[in-house]
Parts: sequence; structure tokens; C-alpha cells
Amino acid sequence: MKGRLTVYNKITDEEKIKKINPENVQLVGDFLDYLASIDRSPQTIEGYRNDLEIFFVWNEEANANKEFIKITKREFARFQNHALNEWKWSSSRIRRVKSAISSLSNYIENMLDEEKGYEDYRSVIRKIESPANEAVREKTILSPDEVQHLLDVLVENKKYQKAVCVAILAYSGMRRAELLQMKMEYFEPDRLEFGCLYKTDKVRAKGRGVRGKQINKYVMNKVDPYMDLWRKEREENGIDSEYVFVTNCNGEWVRRTNINHWKEELSDIIGKPFYFHALRHALCTELCQKNIPAEVIREFFQWQSVDMITHYNDASAADDFGKYFNEDGIIEQTTKSITDI
Repeated sequence: MKGRLTVYNKITDEEKIKKINPENVQLVGDFLDYLASIDRSPQTIEGYRNDLEIFFVWNEEANANKEFIKITKREFARFQNHALNEWKWSSSRIRRVKSAISSLSNYIENMLDEEKGYEDYRSVIRKIESPANEAVREKTILSPDEVQHLLDVLVENKKYQKAVCVAILAYSGMRRAELLQMKMEYFEPDRLEFGCLYKTDKVRAKGRGVRGKQINKYVMNKVDPYMDLWRKEREENGIDSEYVFVTNCNGEWVRRTNINHWKEELSDIIGKPFYFHALRHALCTELCQKNIPAEVIREFFQWQSVDMITHYNDASAADDFGKYFNEDGIIEQTTKSITDI
């Protein structure tokens, strides 16, 4: 069982990148330096780099390696057509790369307008209409039983580090990048609040800037059985890293920075495409189904607005009608706290 239906193409490599017009290479380098100077995160800058390299490799191979400021609307449209029909990109991916091109164009227009050769430059990429924005990925909805099955199988197979990964995500709803910042000390008894929630130090969450948005994360103590198994294995193997997720590099245990390759194994266990964000949806859905107040859910996830709940709650309101209506009319609801979960 593979992951979500996404088409990947190996478009760039070191040799192809070396052939890009030096003028374009310099322009991209200056643009990325500018992004760093205004405190864009390293992940954002790397994303721009990758997307622009794809475009300029195409430009070298199919558009005579033309200098960027001389590329016409028709040529940008040709690139979009190639991405859509030859590389089979989704409309979302096309929009993302066009956004990187547009940002580069804005940089030229706003920052280089006093330099020779750039005085009359005007961005044209925005004039190219994008393909219809259609969802092409199959959405995976995980029930509590499926999450438990996943954990049970991982424990049965003695895959304790992976079990801890699933457990933390399932009982905190944190993002994958936040997960990889977890430290063993965050799961000690003195970190418990309300007798059931571990509270971490501030970690870098999604947000602008090198530091991103700094937030505390809450993890339900349902992770304890899996953490206990992982602690024991770490002790047996002499793993003394402060980080929860580690890998052996040349005989030394170091912080793990990538878990994407785990998805295929997890997909095989549940029998449908697995992706880490599905566990974020699953927890939000469960909290909603247990009538946890919206403001409590917002605070638990550290969201800015309760509007995010609508995005992450996978349950249909019609599915829950039986909770609120019966032959006698409307059923009065009782208020619950998070400790009732």
C-alpha cells in the first residue's frame, strides 16, 4: 500500500543545475539572500530554491536557457503546460512553483528597479491563469480503533520508536516537524499537568522567521506504555541522546530529522494510505465527538482561532444527529473537560 496519490518526477540533479544560465543563478542567489535578510525560515528558503531550480532546469532544456527577465507570457504558459501534461503535476504544485516565480519577479520589480537592465521590468507570471484547483489526493480518515490497531501491530513487531511516533502524534495532534523536536525529558512525571497532560518546552511551530512560532505542546499520558518500551530499548542499546527520535550515524546515535520513509510500512499495517497529518485530524475529530469545548480544543492545539477546528474535524455534522435529537426532540448536552477523555 503506497501513500497518497502524488506524482513525483526527478527533474533536477547536480549536472542539470550546473547548466543553468549564470545570470539566472546569480539572480536566484541574490533573491534567496534577500529572503534570509528579512528573516524567512530556512525551510521556506529551501522550498523556494527547489522550486526555482525546477523552473530554471526546464528553461535551460526547453527554452534556450533564456535570461529570466526576458521570458515572455507565452513561455511561462508553455512551462505550465509542460508541468501539467508531461510531468502530470497537480494544480496545487503548479500554483506553488508559480508562486515562487512570482516572488522572484516581485523581488526584481521592487528591489532591482534602480539597476541597469531592470528599470522597466514588470512581472508577467500573474497574468497566466492557473489550472483549476482540484484535490487529487485521497483523504485518509483514521478512527480511534485504526489508530490503536496501528500501535498494537508496531508493539507486536517491536517497532517501539515508530510506536512512540504514532502515539505522540495521535495524543497531541502536533505536526511532524514539531514531533522531531521532542526530547525525552518532556515525558517525565514532573512535566505532567492536570495529572494527564505532558507539557513540553516551547518548540518551533509553523510560522515565519528562523524561530517560527514558538509554542508549548500538550501530549496525553496515553503515550506512557509506548514511551516505557522505547526507554527500555534505548537503555539496552546505550542510546543517550536527549531527543526522542534518533538514528545511528557512523556508530553514533543522533537526532532523527526525517521519518517520511516510515509511511509505507504504516500504510501497509492499516491497509490504506497513511500520512502523519491524518493523526492530527483524527485527534481533533475525537475531541469534537466527545463534546470538548471549542476553546479548549483551540488551546490544546495552540491554534490562533477556533476556525481551525472546522478544517481538522473530519466528522460530518449529519453523522452526529443521533446525539442531539431523538423521538422526544432535542437532547440537552453536558459540559466535559479534557480530563474526561
